[in-house]
Amino acid sequence: MLQVGDQVVYPMHGAGEIAGIEECEIMGQVKAYFILQMPVGGIRIMIPTDNADGIGLRQISPLADIEQVAKVLQEAPEKPLGSWNKRFHNNLNRLKTGDILEVAAVIRNLILQDKRKRISGGEKRLLDLAKQIFISELSFALSNTADYAEAWMMEKLDKNSL
Repeated sequence: MLQVGDQVVYPMHGAGEIAGIEECEIMGQVKAYFILQMPVGGIRIMIPTDNADGIGLRQISPLADIEQVAKVLQEAPEKPLGSWNKRFHNNLNRLKTGDILEVAAVIRNLILQDKRKRISGGEKRLLDLAKQIFISELSFALSNTADYAEAWMMEKLDKNSL
């Protein structure tokens, strides 16, 4: 059960901390909401407590899982299939899962693909979003800064041989 102070990941938004639980009346119904404080941009997001599982809100990945993340970043990239539009939608669906391993795979594939052959503007924006989501969770998991998490990610990717 999630509670105030928990560090969580909200798919497509990244990691934050549950700063509180508030009750709000919307359209005549009183509901409890998690108040999620996001470190990037200082954004506050309200998430209905009764639908947290349905939208994929989950605890930060434990440090023990980060070794698997490193392996994903160092694996060979998946062969790009289809047009950039098809790849974009496939990668977007992977990000929506909220799974850190899927997000890591999207980052690896797009960065390494961009080194071989430039990716489209849409894919660049998706890569930026994936990095923001990934780095926010990784910084919480490693109990360090976003800059440290990004350097850690790039170090693992630099070890990846195309």
